[in-house]
Amino acid sequence: MLTKENVLEIILRALQNLNEEFDDSEKFVVDSNLSLFGADATLDSLALVSVIVDVEGAVSAALGRSVSLTDDRAMTQEVSPFDNVQTLLNYIMILVSEES
Repeated sequence: MLTKENVLEIILRALQNLNEEFDDSEKFVVDSNLSLFGADATLDSLALVSVIVDVEGAVSAALGRSVSLTDDRAMTQEVSPFDNVQTLLNYIMILVSEES
């Protein structure tokens, strides 16, 4: 079973891995308050997709089953799961709790 702390570690690790690919001038502060999508987003769309793929893979591996973060349900949420680290964390925890 993944805990909220485990999932947060997965998200932050994916962000840190992405950050390591950037030049020093493009690097950002990786923390649990990071804005991922929208007007205040730190990431562009390609970077966000990269993070989502990494997180999805790590969560799926940890659970031993496939987890999709970009299905119709995610896209129809009133608040996008991809707005920031906390909304992504909360959405993943909903998915994890439903399938346990």
